[in-house]
Amino acid sequence: TKGGFANENALLKLLYAGMLKASEKWTHPVQNWNLTLSQLSIHFEGRLDDYVDL
Repeated sequence: TKGGFANENALLKLLYAGMLKASEKWTHPVQNWNLTLSQLSIHFEGRLDDYVDL
């Protein structure tokens, strides 16, 4: 079935814009960020290497 987005890039752009808007309100560090980052690096193996030092 057809999704609500024309392609994957359209979805990624919307997510990115939402993260930028939400991050303006962040005043405290993200709880359990190291755990979250570890899980993301496993799920997206190799895709975070250019952006994050693990």
